[in-house]
Amino acid sequence: MTVASSTAMTYLVTGGAGFIGSHLTDALLARGDSVVVLDDLSTGSEDNLAGHDTPRLRFVRGSVLDPALVDELTGRCDAVVHLAAAVGVKLIVERPLSSFLTNVRGAEHVIEAARRHDRPVLLASTSEIYGKNSGGPLNESSDRVLGATSVARWSYSTAKAVEEILAFGYHREYGLPTTVVRLFNTVGPRQSPAYGMVIPRLVRQAVAREPLSVYGDGSQRRCFTHVADAVEALLLLLHHPAAVGGVFNVGGAEETSIRDLATRIVRRAGSDSRIDTISFDDAYGPGFEDMERRLPDTTKLRELTGWRPQRSLDDILDATISEVRAEQLPALA
Repeated sequence: MTVASSTAMTYLVTGGAGFIGSHLTDALLARGDSVVVLDDLSTGSEDNLAGHDTPRLRFVRGSVLDPALVDELTGRCDAVVHLAAAVGVKLIVERPLSSFLTNVRGAEHVIEAARRHDRPVLLASTSEIYGKNSGGPLNESSDRVLGATSVARWSYSTAKAVEEILAFGYHREYGLPTTVVRLFNTVGPRQSPAYGMVIPRLVRQAVAREPLSVYGDGSQRRCFTHVADAVEALLLLLHHPAAVGGVFNVGGAEETSIRDLATRIVRRAGSDSRIDTISFDDAYGPGFEDMERRLPDTTKLRELTGWRPQRSLDDILDATISEVRAEQLPALA
């Protein structure tokens, strides 16, 4: 399903060469809009945009940490979708300071530029906002439960909270049209396993018939959202008058333990891989903390827009398995 646009617009998509950003760019171009992508390619790739040959797409290699560049591009666009961020548990744990500063300063530059040019902003946040709150389903007003500030894991949650506070503050004090979305475990084509993303990592291990590495005891429970469903939610919220000033969970409804996820991946890939458990200390270093359960309540989004995820967990796994096998074909030729 493509959400139609009544009037063609030009969007600045920060992080638009990344996983989610490139899919959003695809969808915006498909409905007739123009897109300016700002990406430093630290985790994104121009290959993610290679399927487009149109003057309605402009790629700018640069950083949201460059306020002059952000200001210039914002002034040339009608609206901003801020997706650029340091992401992935592995990256956050290994580089907590640079990740924190990138996220906070980048959001500050984007939101301030939007204020100067009076442009609406959709800010991508994360389920990490809820921290160790393992109750559920979690709604947008659920408490944040965080560990000690010395634990690198929670610096990401804190940085994204600061971003949200900036968005809400600019809306209340300056009237800037801001909307915040909290994405829960979004997966699908083009997602790299390099930064701790669980499904791409486990699928690659299964297809290669290597042992699947499950961190912790595997009892932790998650739900996963196909990137196409997440992008549809973003499109529905863009310029929805009742979404302005609000925050919305975007996530799937099918809950699974990570161990059961690994078992399902092995089965659907037709693999004979075994499943190994690896302690969090060995995977991420001493002091790493995780939550037992993270499940979204998407009632608010559904009641406003009618959105529901259309793709099941099996759909997600099958698509990822197919992608990984296709990637391996040139190597086997």
